[in-house]
Amino acid sequence: MASPATGRHTYARRAHYGAFASYVIAVVGLVAGLLSAVIWVVDPVGFANLRTLVLEATAPASRVINGGSGAASSLDVGAWWRAGAQNRELREQLATARRDAIAASSLAAENRQLRALLALDSGDVGAVATANILSTSASSTRRFAVIDAGYGDGVRSGQPVRSADGLIGRTLEVGPSVARVMLITDTQSVVPAQRASDGLAVLVFGRGDALLDVRTLNSATITLKVGDIVVASGSGGIFHPRTPLARILRLTRDGALASPIADPAAAAAIIVEPARDADLDEPPPPADSVAESEAPTDAATPPPAP
Repeated sequence: MASPATGRHTYARRAHYGAFASYVIAVVGLVAGLLSAVIWVVDPVGFANLRTLVLEATAPASRVINGGSGAASSLDVGAWWRAGAQNRELREQLATARRDAIAASSLAAENRQLRALLALDSGDVGAVATANILSTSASSTRRFAVIDAGYGDGVRSGQPVRSADGLIGRTLEVGPSVARVMLITDTQSVVPAQRASDGLAVLVFGRGDALLDVRTLNSATITLKVGDIVVASGSGGIFHPRTPLARILRLTRDGALASPIADPAAAAAIIVEPARDADLDEPPPPADSVAESEAPTDAATPPPAP
């Protein structure tokens, strides 16, 4: 049997090793952070490529984690005990949905008549790719998401990304099988939009939180109202017109605050669409081909007269 002194020595040794391991991990983390900051300042393009490689490396683990969380969420044991209350709630929701369906059918009939009168084409947009959201930066002031579709799926930088509810953002960096999406709530996001009821032109700015800033182009004459629906206008050549965007929550001195209609965290799947202007999401031609195409033109141009 070991003496008490021996036990104390063993405990001290373990504490010493634990403290040493903590110091090593802290130093490695500090060095990695400083190295990342230096790379970001010196070579932003290289830092973006490094970040894409990290996303590619962590994508399989994210897919496994998302699959496991989806399977775990499907097992709701508590719902079995609340079956009576849930049935009553479902009956109320069914009655509400029936009334909404009747109202929607009348609106759909009216829309068909208006489209026939104006000879408008529906203008449906084909999807470039359908993907799942692997992760989002909900705790950061910058709002990004990572999706499991990349260059091999036809995704290009600058393409709009939406869910079934509405616009989510646009692609920013694209890798072979994953892409980084800048959400409409990001501080660098600006979406040309309009009020759905009358086409009032507005701009929608991201705030870095769960809300959006909506500002009119001529706030002196026309004001927004609480409950107004804002949709993309299509100006700028990126987002498609009439894509649902936000709902006005309250008015401010400069415009209004709105909540996004589409929630990336609640989206089961997202759709990557081509940019409205097809030239925006096409990759640039290689530098060699540009040089070869410009060489004969430059050679054939006569020198200026003295």
